[in-house]
Formats: sequence, C-alpha cells, structure tokens
Amino acid sequence: MRKIDPFSGGYGTSEMSGRERIETELVVVGAGAAGLYSALTAAGLGASVTVISATPLAQTASYWAQGGLAAALGEDDSPQLHLADTERAGRGLVRHAAAEILVNEAPQMIADLQRIRIRFDADSGGDLALGLEGGHSRRRIVHAGGSSTGRRLARQLSAALVRERRVTILEGRRASNLWTEDGRVVGVICEDGLAVRARATVIATGGAAALWQRTTNPPGSVGIGIMLARGAGAAVADLEFVQFHPTAVVGVPGREGFLISEAIRGEGATLLGPDGERFVDELAPRDEVARAIWTQIETDSVDSVSLDMRSVDAGRFPSIDETLRQSGLDPRSDLIPVAPAAHYMMGGVVCDLDGATTVGGLYVVGESACSGLHGANRLASNSLSECIVFGARAARAALDEPATAGGEPPASLPLELPSQATREAMWRSAGLVRDRAGLERLLDDPYPLAALVARCALTREESRGSHWRSDFPALDPALDSMHAVLQGSESAFEHWQ
Repeated sequence: MRKIDPFSGGYGTSEMSGRERIETELVVVGAGAAGLYSALTAAGLGASVTVISATPLAQTASYWAQGGLAAALGEDDSPQLHLADTERAGRGLVRHAAAEILVNEAPQMIADLQRIRIRFDADSGGDLALGLEGGHSRRRIVHAGGSSTGRRLARQLSAALVRERRVTILEGRRASNLWTEDGRVVGVICEDGLAVRARATVIATGGAAALWQRTTNPPGSVGIGIMLARGAGAAVADLEFVQFHPTAVVGVPGREGFLISEAIRGEGATLLGPDGERFVDELAPRDEVARAIWTQIETDSVDSVSLDMRSVDAGRFPSIDETLRQSGLDPRSDLIPVAPAAHYMMGGVVCDLDGATTVGGLYVVGESACSGLHGANRLASNSLSECIVFGARAARAALDEPATAGGEPPASLPLELPSQATREAMWRSAGLVRDRAGLERLLDDPYPLAALVARCALTREESRGSHWRSDFPALDPALDSMHAVLQGSESAFEHWQ
C-alpha cells in the first residue's frame, strides 16, 4: 500500500504536459465501508487500486454509523423472511432482484468480514449476539461494540487496506470531475489537477442527507458523488426518498442531530409524548415512526418527544452512553429529547445489480447508488450490509471493463457546495411533509442537487414511504415498482423488477 502525502509533491507517477498522473486498474472515490470493501476486493483479485478520500481513512460517514449489519443468521430466521421484511419496509418500491441478492449473500458476508479480523459482539455462549431493529420480524442485526459498529468496521477495513501492496491511497484529495472519453468514464480528476486514469471508476462517496438543515450526517454528505456521476452523463433516480431517522437528539449544544441507534428501541426503549404516554410502535419501520413523532410535535407545538431508555442497559451502547453523559444527559435517569433528522438517501445514481451505471466504465456503490434495493424506505441496518455485498460485486464487475488508450486529461472543475440557505430551504420545503408550492420554490435553488430532489418529488404525486405529499396524501398503486428517473433534462417513471 502506498499512502500519499498530498503536500509531498511526489506520487511515483508519470507527468504529461506538466500534470501529474496516476495509472491504475481501478480508482475508487470515497473511503467509507462501500469504497473500502470494493478496493479490498479488487486488490485481492490482483488489481492495482487507487483510493481517493477527502478525509483521513476511518473518518468517513460510515465511521459514525451506529446500526449494524443485517443478515439472516438465527435459527428462527431465513433469507426469505429478511426479504419479506425488506420489501414490507420499502412500501411497494423495492427492486426484488436487488433485495434477493442482499439477503442471500449477507450471511456469507458476515463470515468474510470475520476472516479479516472484524470481531462482532457475542452472547454469553460465544455465538453472535443478534439485535432487533425497527421493521425486522427477527433478531438479525450483527453489531461490533454495540453502537460502535461503523467505527470498528471502518477501522478494520482501513487496516486491511493498508496491508495491501497493490493499493495507493490519496488522503486529503477531492475529486472535482470525472475523466470521460468517447462517452466512457476513464478516470478521475482531482481539485488540484491530479489525473487518475483507470480501467473502471467506482463512486462510493455516500449520500446527501446533510443537504437538510437538521441531519445526522457529517457536513460533507451533500451528494458530491451523485453530482460527479451526473456530470458525466449518468442517470439518477428516487431522489425524493430521504429517510428521516426518528430519534436524533434535540436542543443539546454541540450534539444537535446526534443519532440514538434504533437498536436501543429494540432493547426496550420507548417513545413518550408530552403527556408521558407512548404514542407509536417503536419498532415499526422508520418512515412510520418518524411521521408519528412529527405529528406529535406539530399537534402539541413542541420541539421534541422523549426517548425513555432508562430500562436499557446503557453499558451495551458505550458510545451513546458516553456522548449523552458528556452532554449533561444521563440515560439511566433522564428522558432524552429527540426528533427526526435527515439521515439516509434511498435514491442516487442509477445502477444495475453489479453497480454499473448508464455510463460505460462508471460504477457506484453504497449510499451514492440507486439499485432499487431500499425502495421508498430503507429497512434498518440493510445499508452497511449493502456496502459489503454490492461493494464486492461492483469490484469484480469493474475489472472486466476493457483497458483504454491514454489521452490528455481535462482540467479540474470547481466543486459546487450548498449554502446554509439551501439547507434551510431543503428542511422547510422537502422535509418530512412536502407540497407542490414548496417543491417548486426549490427548483430555483442554486445548488443543483436541491433542484433535482424537488424534480423527483414533484414527479411523484402520491405519498409513499419517506416521501409524504400533503397535497397527495394517498398511495397510488399505479406507481408500485415505478422509479422516478432523471436522465439529462428528461424525467420519466421506469418499472424495475
């Protein structure tokens, strides 16, 4: 593994026309779980890999993931039950073929991760401890360190990648645009002009939930990878579907939006309204729980509801326990003020079951991707499993792309980033409840992705999953399995099976 210092000026690369350039077989943009596992898989197959990461390794959005990995491992469970739960949560929009791949390959995925030294939580008998989360009919969530699963997964995958001789890591570099020739993507251009040419390119930059003012995501999650792919001509879809996590902390300075894992509700925590009474099935799918909380907040003119986790062994979730205590809240005695926050995008760059996009040479994995797996509402903890299962599939498929002759790389382009005004507008007009008037105002927003979200949301004249239109409150059965796809300036519904 070569770890490049962006300030050293040396890359061991060729220079053409005074520009630094790297030649590699696979370039991966993003170093979250999906990107790391794609890179590891490709390196394991003997390919040279370059990873571009805007942050140091193990500090991506995956690092903060509190959920676990969903896999049917229990004696009372099966991939078929996992599939049924995924499709039920997805509200008639889950692509059956994608979900079948996930649930069938997830058990082997856990074994593969254990082989690269990822230690999962065990019960008193030494077997994997399986947790329960919203929308799941069985205990099937595998954790590492309780609510520290993302942290441990990112660290171990990063450590495994560092041991690979065939991998070059460019930390502190940002991709500014994709390198295209004859309608194909042949590499990546970084902000500083560095050009990386590759047989195939994998986008794994995460989602865009930080486009919303109130979010559980780090500030960089603003859909940069989605816009890179669209700039190269790739289709995007389902951008109207952003999942709002029901239980993000409210009113705590420095911890606003801190996510409290659904696993805590799986262990018995309850949600209480201003009257101190429960008002929702805490383990219903996330869209249902989030809307129930939003209704309570609107009806009672309050800022939050209360999460009562006093009956839960907080020691099982050390990172949450520590963070709350540092914020002056004791989960053993205090009610925790929570409300929904933008958390996860189900939409993204259109791809097939191997991550291939509508543009040759370009692949996408993780939250940047839209294979139809999550439908209108992601089932809890399917996303980390998706990163591993589909990250491996994309790497294998990408290495079958043909090599291309080298031409001159294009210049880097300035990255567009959203303003605070855009984030406020997204929360106001594309939040848990939307209508035509608000969405039409977003069409003029200067950040392109905000306008694309609005276009998809205007196209879908119904309420389904995480997309709730007050002017179209009913679900339209005619839109089952229909996905709002944007290709260039054209938009249309497509039926995915």
